[in-house]
Amino acid sequence: MNGRTTAPSLLMTALAAAALTTALVTVPTTAAAQSQQPGNEQVIVPEVDRREVKLPRYPSNDFEIGLFTGTYATENFGSSVVGGVRLGYHITEDFFVQGVYAQTKVSDEAFRQVLPGGVFADEDEKLAYYNLSVGYNVLPGEVFLGRKRAKATAVYVIGGIGSTKFNDQRRQTFNVGLGMRLMLADWAAMQVDMRDHIFSIDVLGKRQSTQNLELTAGLSFFF
Repeated sequence: MNGRTTAPSLLMTALAAAALTTALVTVPTTAAAQSQQPGNEQVIVPEVDRREVKLPRYPSNDFEIGLFTGTYATENFGSSVVGGVRLGYHITEDFFVQGVYAQTKVSDEAFRQVLPGGVFADEDEKLAYYNLSVGYNVLPGEVFLGRKRAKATAVYVIGGIGSTKFNDQRRQTFNVGLGMRLMLADWAAMQVDMRDHIFSIDVLGKRQSTQNLELTAGLSFFF
């Protein structure tokens, strides 16, 4: 009887041990598989406040305004001090347009020494002009101030049309000339300008075309 009872007991013990081993192996594997599956919810939720970025606005510096002074040589009446203002717009690096208004006083003192009463009603007569011109930079370059500093320059030609009021007469005027611009900074420049103002006028009893040379210097500011 003892031999019959021992054999089934050993078999049952072996089966129980095999089942326990299988269970121990299956549980960690299942847990590992479950831990590898991605969850439905995101672990880290970024919370970034969106801000509006304003791009910097760089000035174009295409517009120009300036003041100038110099001498204006009125044909037959000598030279006098002239002053005015200019306003320009630079279309490209080469072409620009410019409007100018200026005035001076013309004296007939030399004529009063010969003609009683002179030519004008008063000894000094105001001459004022305005014009609109187109310029072209023909020689852009730079000037060196010392060894380590250089300033941009431009030699330009200019010409246009306008009007001159002199001795109660208003005459159409053409102007041609050339000049040089020295950039002191991105927003400022020094400018020397020489022009010939051509208009016809009747002052001495005969209408004639006159050549009136002007040499000026001034400062311009860009914005």
